[in-house]
Amino acid sequence: MTPRLPRPQTLLAAALLLALIPAAFAENLSIAFADPISSADPQLNNHAGDRSLALHFWDSIINSRDGGKLEPALAASWRAIDERTWEFKLRSDIKWQDGTPFTADDIVFSFQRARSVPGTVASYAGALRTVESTTAKDAHTVIVRTNTPNPMLPLDIASIYIVSKHVGEKSKTEDYNAGRAVVGTGPYKLVSYTPGDRSVFETSPSYWGPKPLWDKVTYRFINNGAARTAALLSGDVDVIDKVAVTDVEKLRKTPGVSVYTYPGLRVLLLQPSHRAGPNEFITDNAGKPLAANPLQDVRVRQALSVAINRKAIVDRVLQGTVTEANQWMPKGTFGHNPDVKDIAYNPEQAKKLLADAGFPQGFKISIHVPGDRYPQAPETVQAVAQFWTRIGVKTQVEVVPWSVYSGKATKNEFAVSVIAWGNGTGEAGYGLLQTLATNDPKRGRGANNWGRYSHESVDKALDAATVEFDARRREAMFRHAAKLVTDDVGHIPLFHYQNIWAAKKGLKVVPLLSDRTTSMQVTKVGK
Repeated sequence: MTPRLPRPQTLLAAALLLALIPAAFAENLSIAFADPISSADPQLNNHAGDRSLALHFWDSIINSRDGGKLEPALAASWRAIDERTWEFKLRSDIKWQDGTPFTADDIVFSFQRARSVPGTVASYAGALRTVESTTAKDAHTVIVRTNTPNPMLPLDIASIYIVSKHVGEKSKTEDYNAGRAVVGTGPYKLVSYTPGDRSVFETSPSYWGPKPLWDKVTYRFINNGAARTAALLSGDVDVIDKVAVTDVEKLRKTPGVSVYTYPGLRVLLLQPSHRAGPNEFITDNAGKPLAANPLQDVRVRQALSVAINRKAIVDRVLQGTVTEANQWMPKGTFGHNPDVKDIAYNPEQAKKLLADAGFPQGFKISIHVPGDRYPQAPETVQAVAQFWTRIGVKTQVEVVPWSVYSGKATKNEFAVSVIAWGNGTGEAGYGLLQTLATNDPKRGRGANNWGRYSHESVDKALDAATVEFDARRREAMFRHAAKLVTDDVGHIPLFHYQNIWAAKKGLKVVPLLSDRTTSMQVTKVGK
């Protein structure tokens, strides 16, 4: 009996079915995130959104994880040869996504570029402030010399994304934004980048590490918290970050949704301007600019701090999803000073301090806050304005788009600015260096010290801690600095955020680094 051959139609149907099988098993993920992205250039701005995106395409010489834990990355190992010399042994099996071998020259180039990318408003120069020279000993060995002993160097440079020399030396930020220069060593390669909207990326076949779980990722910017929740509930996205405080309980009770909450390392701070002379945003009660800046008087800063009912803000505005802050590091972290007590709400004391400072009738002031950057920041500042107005400091709130706000805040153009500082290294030195050290671009200090606070003893504490290799003594110095800043009200801390994600049932989200949101944090339950 002659066997019957399949009909051509049957063969075609089978072929189509086989063609569809890989797609059926493709693992796709869609994430809606809240932090705006200024650029796809991984060295332009040290912003949370930029860093979260960059983690998909780029590697660091060393990986930093929460708690200051360091892990090998592009460097397989590292050691201090002496107090000012570090050796990094690089992996020899890594290639850029265009097939070019990764070498020590890429590290040298990246450290040079990261110091001064044109157009930056949040430079990475601070992470490289002690680096005197970076040289390639051979193709897979880098020697870093510092200008002073720096036990924190590996943690510092872990924040620098490494870009390729052969692509980067002929590229500008616009080339990264266009995707032409996004040739990394990371787990994903860029498919598309649409500013203010989304990025799409897929796994890189040349990645040197474990294959990512997700084959294709759609990374969507949705600034509005309610809109992020709606996108999750409608099935448009699989994961959202920075869940709106008004939606947390609703989502906890929603079938098909899981909520993941973890202690955060981001603190919401008010930064009073210490600029001398008149300020257009500080006037007397008749609206006439004051001859001198009252915020330079510690009594005024103390008054403004104790006039704020932080517990009320935590309970009513943030609905218990944050914790009160009395310093820039939360409890249990390296450098947190347990002797610094919570700041008691005391409006009567605030009025007395104002009177002692020469303002018994108060004055008028404006607080500027970005409306599209920090969750619940505008609402929080509105509450602060009410508390200040009650003690005679009539306060107006100006909500500004981040695109405008960041440039003006960096130049100390406001009377009071607002920053949600993410302590990405997990220890007190990072915030001390970036937000409290005297602003000094040449030394890579105070890049985010928008109010231009300056305190000699705080700078000395930073100087001493920077060169101290003994962890106990270094932490004692950080704690001392925390007490100095608190007593002097160098900034006004309000609360520490929690990291809150929500995902469709079956997905699990775990923290990776500070408040970053990446596809690598998302796994399936049971994996």
